[in-house]
Amino acid sequence: MPAQCDPAPHAEAIPGNIILVGLMGAGKTSVGRLLAKRFNKAFYDCDQEIERRTGVKIPVIFDIEGEQGFRARETAVLRELTALHDIVLATGGGAVLSEENRRVMAQSGTVIYLRARLEDLWQRTRHDRNRPLLQTADPRARLEELFAQRDPIYREVATLTVDTGNQNLRSLAQKLEQHLREHFHAAAGRAAQEFGSERS
Repeated sequence: MPAQCDPAPHAEAIPGNIILVGLMGAGKTSVGRLLAKRFNKAFYDCDQEIERRTGVKIPVIFDIEGEQGFRARETAVLRELTALHDIVLATGGGAVLSEENRRVMAQSGTVIYLRARLEDLWQRTRHDRNRPLLQTADPRARLEELFAQRDPIYREVATLTVDTGNQNLRSLAQKLEQHLREHFHAAAGRAAQEFGSERS
């Protein structure tokens, strides 16, 4: 079920869907919940939705169906969630690997890449056993490999890229809100300018 809260008193509406991408440990779920609260949008987490529907944790899906089976489930759930309106969606770290997923996300809302430093990602994920891709002999090297592979893809699909830094979640949510407002104000200005050019 989606999470929905009252908006912050000062928050103006941000139109459409907000879709968060980034590596595991970037804070997509935590930040997504805060953004949903600020903008009075429903919040969904793609991985949590997969677990809710299957009744098992993601590592179990990996064990039984392999990564390919999990990715097929991920694409199906992502397609359903991005068809909703006025939501904040936290995607799984590997969702961007599929060209279809990238196309669906780009067409369905404003995509934000939460870009964290590799060291911060490692500190947040090193003891998390719910990360099947890191259950290897050298998880740090695996994380470095994932970062190198996916960082360019995140940048490609994202409307906005925001470096998370060492700030707390609330400060990061405020930073994201500022970037979103600047983006939409700039887009509105360009639209008005184009409309004026067409009429002249």
